[in-house]
Formats: sequence, C-alpha cells, structure tokens
Amino acid sequence: MPAPRHLPEPPAAAAPLVVSDGKRRTLAFTPGDVQSEMLLARPDALVLDYTRAMMCFALFAPRPRHIVMVGLGGGSLAKFCYRHFPQARITVLEIRADVIALRDLFCLPPDDERLRVLHCDAADYLARTPGDADVLLVDGFDRGGLPPALASRAFYAACRRALRPGGVLVANIFTYDPDYVSFLQRLQHAFDGRVIWFREIAGNNRLLFAVRPATPPLRGERLLVRLARGGRDRSGIGFGGANRLLARGVVAWLARRRG
Repeated sequence: MPAPRHLPEPPAAAAPLVVSDGKRRTLAFTPGDVQSEMLLARPDALVLDYTRAMMCFALFAPRPRHIVMVGLGGGSLAKFCYRHFPQARITVLEIRADVIALRDLFCLPPDDERLRVLHCDAADYLARTPGDADVLLVDGFDRGGLPPALASRAFYAACRRALRPGGVLVANIFTYDPDYVSFLQRLQHAFDGRVIWFREIAGNNRLLFAVRPATPPLRGERLLVRLARGGRDRSGIGFGGANRLLARGVVAWLARRRG
C-alpha cells in the first residue's frame, strides 16, 4: 500500500460532537445527526442499521485478506471487522485528524500488524493503490453529506483498481441525495453494471454492493449476478423487513463463527 501524502491544513470545520449518557456514546458533525454510536458495555457491537447492512459484504467475500475502509467515524466498522475477521488486515483512510484523535474514546484498538488508521485523502490514496483489497467500504461523510470527491467517476474507477478481481465494494449513499441517480450510474459504469442493493435495509441509507469482475467469475460475482437477475428496479433486491433480518443474521453469523 502506498504511503499517505502530507495533507495541507483543511479549512476550519466544526469540531465533531461526542455525547455520552452512561450507556452509549455517539459521534456527530451537526447536532442530532448521529454518524456513529457505541454501546459502552459492548464497544465492538454494531448499533446502527446501516453498519449491520454493510456487513452483508460477507455474503460475497466471507474471508477477506485485506479490508480497506474510507472514513473512520467512531470506528464501529473497524472494531467489528478487527474482532470478527482475524485473518484480515484492515486499513482505514480518514481525512480528519480530529476524528482520528477520538479513537480512544470509541475503544478502537491501537495500530498493529493487522490494523492501520491513516490520516490521508482517500481519493488520492486509492488512486495510487495497487489492487490488493478484497473488500472496500466507502462510508465517508462531512457536514454537507457525501463529499463529491468520494462519488466522482474518477473515484469509482480508482475503487475498482484498488480491488482484487472478485473484490467487493460497499458504498453508503443517502437515497435523498439529489445526486443519487448520478452516483449510481457512475458506479454501475465503473463496475460493468455489477451493482445491487438490498431494498430498505437501513432507512435512508442505501448500501450499494459492487464486484470487480474476474475471469473466470469468482463466487461473489456469480452470487451478485444471480441476485441481480431476481431484483426489482433493475438491481433492488428483496423487501425491507426480510433484508433487515438478513443483515442481523449475517452479523450474528460473523460473531459466532471462528476465524
């Protein structure tokens, strides 16, 4: 993986808001808009629906060797993957130093041979990254929502290159984003149409799953293509209640299994 480039000082931004009530701790960038939530008694648990939904990548890549994450937040995804994918290296790309500084408050393990949290621009980093990621989780937001740099045609092309053939991308996008259709079309173009989502699995969060094609197609790609054939709205799979149960089931399965 390339070394992160030095980041210039970004424009002044409001400090992240951390709130604890004795049972849980939350992270937000604007009051009331919770980005991450942690149970103090179970810091590795996934609390928010969308984080559980993102774990559905395990349907397509059950034993990844390298997981790359765009956006740290409160570290929910990193902590869960660190615990339940013991065979995987985890690289987290976070542009805000003040968010990284909160890692102890959110019980994120220190960096070691398996976990690295890098202070860098993810779009720049992935553009220089060789294709060695099995899973790429894109969950980077700021006060204005999804930054344009994390939903551009060039960014999605870089995501494809950063994945191994057969590797899985999961992109978190809000359904009410006025540019949602454009984002989806760019992603479909970058991944040759191999994109699906599970309908209403996490409220207004739409998790788009894409697979980098391989020759011959690998297990994850074959599964995604079969699901897409039975989908509605061209690539929307299933129904809300069943999909939410699916996400909880995947998380429970991962928590029970051994590495």
